[in-house]
Amino acid sequence: MAHVLSIANQKGGVGKTTTTHTLGAALAEAGHRVLLVDLDPQACLTYSVGLDPESLPVSLHDVLTGRNKAEDALVHTTGISIIPASIDLAGSELHLANKVGREHALSRALQPLKDHYEVILIDCPPSLGILTINGLTAADHVLIPLQCETLSHRGVGQLLETVADVRAYTQPDLEVLGVIATMFDGRTRHTREVVADISNRYGLEVLSPVVPRSVRFAEAPAKGRSVLEHAPTSPGAIAYRELGTTIAQRLDLYSDTQ
Repeated sequence: MAHVLSIANQKGGVGKTTTTHTLGAALAEAGHRVLLVDLDPQACLTYSVGLDPESLPVSLHDVLTGRNKAEDALVHTTGISIIPASIDLAGSELHLANKVGREHALSRALQPLKDHYEVILIDCPPSLGILTINGLTAADHVLIPLQCETLSHRGVGQLLETVADVRAYTQPDLEVLGVIATMFDGRTRHTREVVADISNRYGLEVLSPVVPRSVRFAEAPAKGRSVLEHAPTSPGAIAYRELGTTIAQRLDLYSDTQ
């Protein structure tokens, strides 16, 4: 049965999509069966794995609106499967708004696939709307990518309040696995202070290692690859491989495969 992780932070530009894609690639590289779910109508994750969101025959929108099953939307790329998104996904929120049990739509859709994967990573949109609530409700764990700047961590408290609401109403077993510090520049005192403040203020663990700022992350999506393929020996690729190992150990994936 798959471990389901939502990668969430309502602030845009903090590395959610990069984290979802690269962490998924790192886990797949280590031999784990990985499914990515693009829950963001901007479809950046879909584009990043080399797909054209505008030419998809079936996307997550069709799944959430009940037109298709999740398996109909699956696309298999190098070492990873993905349920892709398109701009139509923005209409899914309107479709779900008046549905009974709308928070569980994604969870229900993914249920038949859980036995086929070890890890499912959900790339949540930069908001706390019904799509993100679906992502959190479907998950066992939350990972919070955090850009190491003051404005980036201001919304963490709001996200944690939403997580608390999800625990109370739709997914009581939801746990915050930790924070992934992205775009880290250890040369600046401010960056180090932001990371320390997250631990002190919210009691959240910042997973090791931090992810350094690098232009390689911006280059990789244009080639439809993760940074592990585009720049495999870069500091960013090395950091995500180590994070993949850390998360696999936390989830006890190695014993799952024995």
